[in-house]
Amino acid sequence: MDSSLTTFLLPAVLAVIMFGLGLGLTVADFRRVTAHPRPVAVALCCQLVLLPAACLGLVLAFDLSPALAVGMMLLAASPGGTMANIFSHLFGGDVALNVTLTAINSVIAVFTLPIVVNLSLDHFMSGTDEALGLRFDKTLQVFLVVLVPVAAGMLVRQRHPDFAERSTRAVKVTAVTALVGVIIAAVVSERKNVLGYLADVGHVAFLFAAISLTVGYGATRLARGDHRQSVATCFEIGMHNTTLSMAIALSPSLLDSTRMAIPSAVYAVEMFLMALAAGFLLRRIAPPETAADSTGAQPAQA
Repeated sequence: MDSSLTTFLLPAVLAVIMFGLGLGLTVADFRRVTAHPRPVAVALCCQLVLLPAACLGLVLAFDLSPALAVGMMLLAASPGGTMANIFSHLFGGDVALNVTLTAINSVIAVFTLPIVVNLSLDHFMSGTDEALGLRFDKTLQVFLVVLVPVAAGMLVRQRHPDFAERSTRAVKVTAVTALVGVIIAAVVSERKNVLGYLADVGHVAFLFAAISLTVGYGATRLARGDHRQSVATCFEIGMHNTTLSMAIALSPSLLDSTRMAIPSAVYAVEMFLMALAAGFLLRRIAPPETAADSTGAQPAQA
């Protein structure tokens, strides 16, 4: 994708996406970590260490092509998306914990995502005819494109909270609409190869989604978190931010690769259906008092 439109549009869309994320965050979101130290620590460990390792194992086991392998690792390194908060609310999760995890993960991902992508490029694409690099200058670029808009959004929310509340939805809708248009254009340009990509990566994306959701719930339960906290982490680390990963993959100033965006596109469709199934299953196994709370007002969390 080398048109002048995408050259300028995609970095701008990515910045708007991150600005919209910042509009929804406050300093209090980070302070709440003291109320849930154990589930937060477990979720971060899973998000930053366990899931990238699991994704790497799947990529190697199924011998994905270099570009698709990097795309899967980019997806694994992306933080949870806003849909996680919605699913957590619908299926009786601790939404306050979701917001805290989203805030912390989004900031940490600023540093970890470029590192994971760099290592993946070096491992999978070095010496191939598809070789390209996300070296220090582009690592810095990812850092700036992600962190600066988030910080700006948080600053706007702190100083003009009413404006932030009114603008958050409009900003997100505008950015996502523009990104969907770019994704459609990318798919059309690669239409001859799309079915092949789906066949190549669909099963890997499915397994990664299943592992992410299972680990999110199971690890928190093993760490003696309650059901609502476990539901929150299930969706938070199970539903990666495909909007962010696709924007980075498609941006001409960053990775500029339709093939690297394919895993995120496939995952987005599969994850939505799998998250619905997981939500109904989690509702069935919820303790009676928790199930009752999820149908009405949820109890206040410390």
